[in-house]
Amino acid sequence: MRENKKFFLGILVGIVIFCILSAAFIKMAFESRAIRGMLFGVVKQISALDSAEDETNRTDTTTGAAIDWEKVSRKSQELYDTIDDYYLNEIDNDKMQDGIYKGMVDSLGDQYTVYYTADEYKQFTTASSGTYCGIGVAVSQNVTTGAITIVKTFKKGSGAEEGMLPGDVIYKVAGKKIEGLELSKVVSQIKGEEGTFVKVTVLRNGKEIEFNLERRQLEIDTVTYRMEEKDGKKIGYIAVSEFDEVTASQFKSALKDLEKEGMQGLVIDLRDNPGGLLDVTCEMLDRMIKKGILVYTVDKNGKRVDEEATDNLSFDKPVAILVNGNSASASEVFSGAMKDYKAATLVGTNTFGKGIVQSIVPFEDGTAMKVTVSKYYTPNGANIHGTGIKPDVVVELNKEALNDGKLDRKEDNQLDKALDVVVKDIGK
Repeated sequence: MRENKKFFLGILVGIVIFCILSAAFIKMAFESRAIRGMLFGVVKQISALDSAEDETNRTDTTTGAAIDWEKVSRKSQELYDTIDDYYLNEIDNDKMQDGIYKGMVDSLGDQYTVYYTADEYKQFTTASSGTYCGIGVAVSQNVTTGAITIVKTFKKGSGAEEGMLPGDVIYKVAGKKIEGLELSKVVSQIKGEEGTFVKVTVLRNGKEIEFNLERRQLEIDTVTYRMEEKDGKKIGYIAVSEFDEVTASQFKSALKDLEKEGMQGLVIDLRDNPGGLLDVTCEMLDRMIKKGILVYTVDKNGKRVDEEATDNLSFDKPVAILVNGNSASASEVFSGAMKDYKAATLVGTNTFGKGIVQSIVPFEDGTAMKVTVSKYYTPNGANIHGTGIKPDVVVELNKEALNDGKLDRKEDNQLDKALDVVVKDIGK
């Protein structure tokens, strides 16, 4: 059985950060010390007490003069005294203290390295097994503008029932504008106890629309599937929205059902999939690739960790994988391995290009830090950070394919091309 390794390969997807609002985050992670599997996303945790491990082999990447912590302490006290003496409004000491820590982490200039307060980290760890308590929508955040847009609504979620649509831009939560807030902050405001309500205002065609939405416990299907027919051939179609704890079993079940229906080839749709859990990704790759390295990571000290196929299973039918600019992290691990082993033909547009890994470091006071710890590489040794993966067959999606943010199957030329590729490969 594969060790329960989970990785945080980033939620920042293409021009977006993707997150299930009914979850705290989509979490992904790789190799770390003191591993504790958890959540719907990541995780391997690095114990803060293990920070001195292998100190003799540690590579120092700091620059500038050493930090004088006594001076920092004195300066912090001076700043606080000044605020205490003159600041007009109320001072929240707890918030200020967390702000000090956040400032240190933010100084790294790494959008993937984040400090979490105790409340934020608690929210981070609440989601598990693909079950969430929220309004049942998925959103993306534009890295440049910060705009948070709904990209998908889920059945039985209050968002879909009340009329939220893909393409709606979240403008206010509980009556307050969310401009300038990072995705995790907005998520924490929208999440809450089951049965409670939250007001969310969106912008649609320049107009404000307010929804009063019930927070519900939801189990999200991360895998949907059906049988397509092309030129008399039966081609299975499996769409994977993210790689969470329920995804591998759902994927295998879909394969089994499609094979019972006489599937002759397969299309796996990873478009707009932001990533997910390493162990889940590798478990799914195990079903497709018989043996070999699936992905490996290298940290700042040059330590390499390989993830290898272990199930001795393979998929013996032609496969095409659909990708686009929002296919990131674990999606790129999956598609990169399949491409390197020539187990699939990639169709669509260039993937996002997130080739770095984050791990979670929990602290004794209940806070935590998500920190970039390594780079990952495809089986052939490619690090795709900043470049992504170029499909074997490049196809831009027809503009007509998107109707109110939803993909119109009849206009989905990328899927049509993927089906053509699979049909052509059948019988080879």
